[in-house]
Amino acid sequence: MPEAKPAPKKPGRDRYLDLLRTTALVRVVVYHLFGWAWLTVLFPSMGVMFALAGSLMARSLSRPAIGVIRGRIRRLLPPMWAFSAAVLTLLFAGGWNPGKDPDNGGTWGWISLVNYLVPIGAPSFPWHLGDKAGLLEDTWPAQAAGPLWYLRAYMWFVIASPLLLRAFRKVPWATLLAPLGLTAIVGTGLVTIPGETGNAVTDFGVYGSCWVLGFAHHEGMLVRIPRYLAVSVSALVMAFGIWWASGHLGPDGWDLNDIPLAQATWSFGFVVILLLYSPSWQQLPGRLAKFDKVITLSNNRAVTIYLWHNMLIMATVPLIDLAYNLPFMDDARWSGALDSTYMLWMFVLVWPLIALAIVSTGWIEDLAAKRSPRLWPDGSRRTKKH
Repeated sequence: MPEAKPAPKKPGRDRYLDLLRTTALVRVVVYHLFGWAWLTVLFPSMGVMFALAGSLMARSLSRPAIGVIRGRIRRLLPPMWAFSAAVLTLLFAGGWNPGKDPDNGGTWGWISLVNYLVPIGAPSFPWHLGDKAGLLEDTWPAQAAGPLWYLRAYMWFVIASPLLLRAFRKVPWATLLAPLGLTAIVGTGLVTIPGETGNAVTDFGVYGSCWVLGFAHHEGMLVRIPRYLAVSVSALVMAFGIWWASGHLGPDGWDLNDIPLAQATWSFGFVVILLLYSPSWQQLPGRLAKFDKVITLSNNRAVTIYLWHNMLIMATVPLIDLAYNLPFMDDARWSGALDSTYMLWMFVLVWPLIALAIVSTGWIEDLAAKRSPRLWPDGSRRTKKH
């Protein structure tokens, strides 16, 4: 008798991928808080996030492409609108006039505000607004607009995915490696594309191979490659990235965000290894199980966390500064202790602020996904009434 086939796995979320997404989000917050360049080498969060999004997109494209694209964009825009409304309110309240912006003034300055509604390009903002010693540092607009580049790249990847997936299925290796080739051209200065168009093309090249790696993961391509070969080649690609970075260090040293080709190759090799060893957990194993609720919450509110975290990091400063008004802070020992631990207190305080953002605006992600709104979706089961 032929052996019985194993029962198919129940459909559901891949908890390993959820763990990677949570790790990437935490790393992004820590990086933007402390600015440690080595974090971009330790864990290339953006490459991981694009790869995970590419895998989910490939799975969704078993349905009609137009509906999938519309659904993905619908999930993205409402949380962005809430964030943009807050940022624009603060900008206009601070006296900013887009028509008089030195970089994108006149009519174009007002037209560029469309990018706060649909991230097809880069939104305009003043590099300095307010008083440097004011409630928020005068560079807060640049910090607030910083995360929006990811939404722009994500949306263009989503729109391009039907064609990219079709190309991948016909010529997988060419489709997988083409973005790295593009980065070698536009990310090294060999060909220069000016302005935000150049930034968008560079972003597409740097993270395009990670997005297509998500396709490869979903299609089972990676498991068909001998593991020793895949790991060896990935290690060589990563070594090239480090070598290239060593000769092209930017203003922040080893920060790979400033070195496109190093970012692309290091992220590519790193993601290959992560996906190659993907255990496809339906439940978090062992000690990881105690983080189940945190991982579930962060995945259900990934857009909210990503959008708001930079603003909330800056919001910790005026809150911590209130401590200097306490009576015992006249003692130099106490004020000195706060000075020396200031960044640590920012790290401690930003997480309650992120939790507040989740409760106050995170439910918009549910409405965007056509689900019932939830304040704290950590997977806890409600007790049924009898």
